[in-house]
Amino acid sequence: MKKNTSMIIQIAATYSGTVVGAGFASGQSIMQFFTVYGAYGVLGILCSTFLFVWIGTKMMILAHHIKAFSYQEFNVYLFGKIFGKVANALTLIILFGVTAVMLSGTGTIFEEQLRLPYQLGIIISIVLCYLVMTKEISGIMFVNSLVVPMMLFFTFLLVVKVVNVDNIFETVGWQNQQLYNLKWFVSPFVYAGLNFAFILAVMVPLGSEVDDESALKWGGFWGGIGLGFMLLVSHFAMSSKMPEILQYDIPMAEIIRDFGRYFHVLFLLVIYGEIFTTLIGNVFGISRQIQSLYNLPKSWLVLGILLASFLISQAGFTSLLAYLYPLFGYMGLILLIFLAVQRMPRD
Repeated sequence: MKKNTSMIIQIAATYSGTVVGAGFASGQSIMQFFTVYGAYGVLGILCSTFLFVWIGTKMMILAHHIKAFSYQEFNVYLFGKIFGKVANALTLIILFGVTAVMLSGTGTIFEEQLRLPYQLGIIISIVLCYLVMTKEISGIMFVNSLVVPMMLFFTFLLVVKVVNVDNIFETVGWQNQQLYNLKWFVSPFVYAGLNFAFILAVMVPLGSEVDDESALKWGGFWGGIGLGFMLLVSHFAMSSKMPEILQYDIPMAEIIRDFGRYFHVLFLLVIYGEIFTTLIGNVFGISRQIQSLYNLPKSWLVLGILLASFLISQAGFTSLLAYLYPLFGYMGLILLIFLAVQRMPRD
């Protein structure tokens, strides 16, 4: 029983850590997809929480049944051989683009918050990612098991220090203007679609390698609930500072700055850790995909992926996130629809 509980916690942490990347941890994607809609953003987050629970659980169980080595086998099973290739290409594009966003996010932390060179943050992240990749899925689970509990701690801290229960459901004038186009209604589905590729890259191999199906089910459930909780609290915290924090690349760090220098620096480490967990998950997924097609040395392959992402990351964090995330969200939404209609295989 103790072994089962430990595995559930590791799976839930890995799931949460895979999704909580640059946009989530920094607050940028939460602000773009939910907080700008005020009270309606709460409804979007509740919808997203349900989607995360369902996506993570079904994806891992399905991967467990078909024993998929990478998301390539998973997509072929969902779409068939011909359209599966298209889905794999879309997934690869999303993962490469978001990996560049992750690297750019680490550089932005160094530049905006620590007043250090942008390139230094990126280079340090590349070196650390390369080292973790030598351990593959076990290294990813270990890093997530360290970082996610710290993120939950700061989430509880936000509940106590920042969230104002009296006005969390208010929607001010400039937010009301954005409600008439119904983007607030579409946002949770696009957000889930955006994260579909990240989840696919890590949770498919994990679902295939873990023998305990019960642990996969509960890990997916609690991972999704944890994501919903962090989304909701972060949304409430940023709502209390709107619209002032719209000018920052990392709005959550500006909120934590009010807690004092010690907590601010510690939270920057947590944000960095959360960005890093998504970075390693994406690189792992891309390398698995390419390895399933070509027999290439893993170390050189990982290095090549990181260098290609480094070149894309030079476009800048906010620019990449603003243009790529919505685009990738709609692309991922197509994959999400196919998962919804796919039935579990019979044993």
